[in-house]
Amino acid sequence: MAVHLTERFPEVGVDALLSALVPPPQFAAVSFDSYRPAPDQPSQAAAVERLRRFAAEVDAPAKGRGLLRRRREAPATAGVYLDGGFGVGKTHLLASLFHATSGTRSYATFVELTSLVGALGFAATVDALSDRSLLCIDEFELDDPGDTVLVSTLLQRLREAGVRFAATSNTQPEDLGEGRFAAADFLREIQGLASHFEPLRIDGDDYRARGLAHAPEPEGEAACDSVVAATPDASDDRFDDLLAHLADVHPSRYGALVDGISVAVLRDVRPVTDQNVALRLVALTDRLYDRGVALVSSGTAFDRVFPPEMLAGGYRKKYSRAVSRLVALAAQGAEQVAALAA
Repeated sequence: MAVHLTERFPEVGVDALLSALVPPPQFAAVSFDSYRPAPDQPSQAAAVERLRRFAAEVDAPAKGRGLLRRRREAPATAGVYLDGGFGVGKTHLLASLFHATSGTRSYATFVELTSLVGALGFAATVDALSDRSLLCIDEFELDDPGDTVLVSTLLQRLREAGVRFAATSNTQPEDLGEGRFAAADFLREIQGLASHFEPLRIDGDDYRARGLAHAPEPEGEAACDSVVAATPDASDDRFDDLLAHLADVHPSRYGALVDGISVAVLRDVRPVTDQNVALRLVALTDRLYDRGVALVSSGTAFDRVFPPEMLAGGYRKKYSRAVSRLVALAAQGAEQVAALAA
C-alpha cells in the first residue's frame, strides 16, 4: 500500500544529522572518472583537473594535526567554489571530490548546514566540524541576512581551525544574496565569504535536458492509480496537501520525509504562486532528486509549476534548477508508466 508523505513527521536527532553528512544516494558512487566533460566546454575538463589537485592538497600532511591542529596556519585559499548554471554536473564533481579525499570530511547542502547550527548551536557546530579536513557545501545560497552573518562567521572559525572548503552554487560568491535582500547592507560579510574560495567557472548546457524536446506531459489519474497499485514503495499525495504539509516539517528533515520512496505520485499539480511555498517545493525537489525518486503526476506539467514572474525574480536560479530536476524525475516516472503499460 502506498504511503502518504502528508502523514509522515520525521524526527532527526543530532547524531543522525552528523552521520548523514555524506553525499546523497544518487551521488554515492560517482568519481572524477565517471564525469564526462563536454568536448566543446573546456572549463569542465579544467575543473576536473583543478579538483584532482585540490583533493591532493586536502590529503597532504599538514603541521599541527592532532593536539596542535587548532594552532596551524590557515591556508591562503581555503577552498574552491564551483560556479555555473544548473545541470553542468557541479554536484557530481563536489561528491567526486568528497570521495577522492581520505580524511575526516563532511558533505552537506547549505540548508543542512544551517539546520545543523540550529540543532547543535553555533559553538557545538564549530567543535563538531573543526576536525574535518574538508567540508563540502552543495547549493550555496544566501536567502536572508541572518544566514549571511551565520555562515560567514562559521566558515571563518572553521578556516582558522584549518578546515578546507568546497562549494557549489549558481551564483558567483560576491553576488550571493543579490535580488533577495539588501545585499549592500551586508557587503562586508559577503566579501568575507568570497575570500574563502577560489572560483572555478563551469560552463555548459543542462545535461538533464539533453534528448528532451519538452517536459513530459502529466500522466493523468489512471496512470497514477496504476503506479500506486504496482509499486509497494510509492507515495501518493495531493499536491496542495503535500505543500501544506511541508510548512510543518523543517527543511532539514525533507530528506527523511522521502526516504524509502522510489516513486512519488503527485495528484492535481498546479502552478505555485506563493514564494514561501515555492521555496519549500524547491527544497523538497532537491531531496527527491538526491534520492532519484521518480515523479508521476496529474494536473500541470512541471515546467509550468513556477509562474513566469517567479522565473524572472530574485530566486530565478533556484526555480530554474528545480524545474530542471522536476522534469528529469518526471521523465523517469514516464518510463515506469510506459513499462507498466507494455
